[in-house]
Amino acid sequence: GVQMTTRKKLCTIKGISEAKMEKIKEAALKIIGESAFLTALQYSEKRKQVFKVSTGSQELDKLLGGGIESMAITEVFGEFRTGKTQLSHTLCVTTQMPGAKGYSGGKVVFIDTENTFRPDRLRDIADRFNVDHSAVLDNVLYARAYTSEHQYELLDFVAAKFYEEPGVFKMLIVDSIMALFRVDFSGRGELADRQQKLAQLLSRLQKIAEEYNVACFVTNQMTADPGATMTFQADPKKPIGGHILAHASTVRVMLRKGRAENRIAKIYDSPDLPENEATFAISNGGVIDSKE
Repeated sequence: GVQMTTRKKLCTIKGISEAKMEKIKEAALKIIGESAFLTALQYSEKRKQVFKVSTGSQELDKLLGGGIESMAITEVFGEFRTGKTQLSHTLCVTTQMPGAKGYSGGKVVFIDTENTFRPDRLRDIADRFNVDHSAVLDNVLYARAYTSEHQYELLDFVAAKFYEEPGVFKMLIVDSIMALFRVDFSGRGELADRQQKLAQLLSRLQKIAEEYNVACFVTNQMTADPGATMTFQADPKKPIGGHILAHASTVRVMLRKGRAENRIAKIYDSPDLPENEATFAISNGGVIDSKE
C-alpha cells in the first residue's frame, strides 16, 4: 500500500514530515525485498492466485474466460434495461458460492450510486442457489454514495475492511461508476477536472483489486453521441468516461437487449479475450443461460 502511494500524497497525511516519509518508503522497500522486476515465468506464478467468479450464466462465463476475474476491473456498459444492475445483484450471490478451480467463495462490497440496490432481489437469487437468505444478505456490505467525492472516500473504508479481514472479501461492485461524475461536473469547462478525479478513483480501484486480490466489477452508462450522425458511425452510442475509463478497465463488456428476456454481451476490449458475443437471460433468479 505504501509503495502504491506517491511521496506527495504521504506528506499530506497529518503528522508525517518529509524525513518521516522517506523513512517509511525505505522501510517498505526493505519489507517487499524483491526487485521491481520479475521474469515472465515468476509473474505467471503470481497470476495463479487470480480467481474467476461465475456470473450465473455459463455462456457469459465462457465469453469472459471463466467469469469476472480478480486483480482486475471488469466494466459492463449498456443502455438502461440491458441487465447491468441485474448482473451486479447476481454477482452478490454467486461470489459467495464455491466455484471452479478451488474457488472457495467470499463476501461482497457493493457501492451503489443510483439507488438501484434491492436486498429483496438477492433473496430471489438466493432461492435459485438454495442458500439461506439471511446468510447471503449478511455477506454483502452495502454503501450508498451521494457525491463523487463520497464515492472516492468510501474506498478508504473498503481498503481498511479488506485489510482487517484478509482473504474474506472476493468482490467489489460499483453500480454505476460514472453516474455521480455526470452530476457533479457539468459542461466542458469542468471536464478536465472530472477526468482527473475519475482517473484517481479508478487507479485506487485497480490498486485495491491487486493488493487484496479481489475482483472489481463496475457498471457504466451510455451516451448518445450527437456528432456521430455526421460521421456515419454504425452505433452512435458509446460508454461515458472517455479514454480515462477505457484504459483503466481491464475487460470491457457491452450489453444490449435481445428478444424478450434475452440480453447479448460482447467483449468490447480485453488484453486476452477474443471479441466474441454471448447470449444470456434475466430471470427471477438473476442472470441465467438463455433458453433458446
